[in-house]
Amino acid sequence: MWPTASIAETPPRAVTLVVPFSAGGAADLAARNFAQHAPRHMATASSAIVVDNRTGASGAVGTQFVARAQPDGHTLLLARVGSSAILPATDARTPYSVDDFTWIGLLEENPYVVCVRADAPWRDLDALLAAIRDKPGEMNFATSGPATVLDLGIRHMLSSAGLPIDAAQAVPFRGGGDALLALLGSQVQFVGNNLGDMIGAIRQRQVRALFVATGARLPELPGVPTATEARLPEMSAISGWSALAAPARLSEESRAFWGRVLLAVGDDPGWLRTTRALGSVPRVTGGEEARDYVVAQIALYRELARRLNLG
Repeated sequence: MWPTASIAETPPRAVTLVVPFSAGGAADLAARNFAQHAPRHMATASSAIVVDNRTGASGAVGTQFVARAQPDGHTLLLARVGSSAILPATDARTPYSVDDFTWIGLLEENPYVVCVRADAPWRDLDALLAAIRDKPGEMNFATSGPATVLDLGIRHMLSSAGLPIDAAQAVPFRGGGDALLALLGSQVQFVGNNLGDMIGAIRQRQVRALFVATGARLPELPGVPTATEARLPEMSAISGWSALAAPARLSEESRAFWGRVLLAVGDDPGWLRTTRALGSVPRVTGGEEARDYVVAQIALYRELARRLNLG
């Protein structure tokens, strides 16, 4: 059992931070950013956080692994919207629920963005939707599974534009990073993804962002319209996010330890700078607020799936 007197005290062996999606995607980058900066707030030279990518089943494989792990504070989850909210909301077979975890806190929010290749003929969202309407079922988009924000976001976009939710064909990949590579390789014509996966390619003008689902234009991308400006305000509800969680029944000492580490990371200039550079918005909270947020997200996506006749 870890002492609670000081944030300087740390677990005696390496901590595993499980990412339920593939390396190179927004979830992986968020985890590695946390793993890089957290040890300095754990205070000893032996502090280490090892990132473990356990992919599969729309994020369920890695998420379930943490749910079943020993609640000793040495196995943590980089929880994501797809695996921790959309999947429980849309698939009754999901082998875990919000109560199978101890919620340490939110880390960040990651806006949703829809992109095409930079050399694609569609200059704006209206043009892309017109092409989909003209060629129903012929155009492809990349997803990371049927119960992820990459998939559900596009189906919400199609429905909101008055198109069938299968007006374009989903092509599954292991994660958001792979979805970007599929777009760059012309395996798909468009993708809806976390901004963290896409911002580098947007800045390098490899892809064109048609809109970003934020309330106001992002200072980092002043030329990219919001969903409302793109005349699809319904998309503003879609957003990616990351949270830190542990198995249920985590001891109060461990919960307090990780809560202090997380809050310290949230004030770390290096973590803040990198988080923004990755296209995310820092949002560090306590455990109860994080749990309430996840519960609300599950309710939101359950209602969205009902309206889209998914499930």
